[in-house]
Amino acid sequence: MAEKSLFLEDVGRISEIFGAFDVNAEIIEKELGVVLVNRDLEIKITGEPDAIALTCDVITYLDKLLRLSGQLTEQNVNYAVSMAKSGELSSLDKLSGDVLCISSRGKPVKPKTIGQKRYTDAIAENTITFGIGPAGTGKTYLAVAMAMVSLRKKEISRIIITRPAVEAGERLGFLPGDLQSKIDPYLRPLYDALYDLMGYESFQKQFEKGMIEVAPLAYMRGRTLDDSFIILDEAQNTTPEQMKMFLTRLGFGSKMVVTGDVTQIDLPSGQKSGLKDAARILRDINGIAMINLTSKDVVRHSLVTKIVEAYDRKAAENAEKHVK
Repeated sequence: MAEKSLFLEDVGRISEIFGAFDVNAEIIEKELGVVLVNRDLEIKITGEPDAIALTCDVITYLDKLLRLSGQLTEQNVNYAVSMAKSGELSSLDKLSGDVLCISSRGKPVKPKTIGQKRYTDAIAENTITFGIGPAGTGKTYLAVAMAMVSLRKKEISRIIITRPAVEAGERLGFLPGDLQSKIDPYLRPLYDALYDLMGYESFQKQFEKGMIEVAPLAYMRGRTLDDSFIILDEAQNTTPEQMKMFLTRLGFGSKMVVTGDVTQIDLPSGQKSGLKDAARILRDINGIAMINLTSKDVVRHSLVTKIVEAYDRKAAENAEKHVK
């Protein structure tokens, strides 16, 4: 076992790095196999030489992130450790200045992982972008943020957000109210993202002016969408015919973002997913980007990452048994 001392300039930042009740320090200790002791401006690290070197890199990065953003989350710590273990920690410097916008609560909205940065870069550079990945990777939220920035810059004149009204184990007919009332629960996550980014009052004003539209996918049929930023959410629940219908709505001066999770398909058994179909058919077309996000890009509670990874392992085991 070896020891090394790392000195930082601010006791407050060391406290933030260690986290409340040392929760962040415990993550680093468990994942990298070291012991951390905090004494004033000194962090003493005990462990194997390679693990100590990785720990120094992680703490130095977290200190830099804290100075730049003023805050540190458990997700930041987990991601930094993960990237250090895979030898990719230095690539996180690319994330330092990419603030897309400021949310209605005054928080900067920006990519938090390398995968998310690839996703937002692809949206900026391509006419159609597919964001495929598990829950919690920011697929919809970042797409809405990019759409809002485009609207503010007057690059487009309206935002259109849609998703298929497919039941996730529930029946649409049993919901109370008229057709719009039955459909609204399916669109609620989209409204939540818009409220968080824009604020309720700002959203209402732009919604009433027709600058923002939130509607079921069926409402897209027969339209040509010019000068628009169009987002199709939960695209794994489209059929191939619906996906083709949606993509061919693209008009001049428009962008499209298609998001979905191919592990959460709610279509009837035996029905092919339009998202899977499109990813195979369109992958080599210039101007269309296919971005695959993974459990590493999950920015929700750390348990969400573990849940996604557990299901991925189970799917891989089932696939292996099927091959045998």
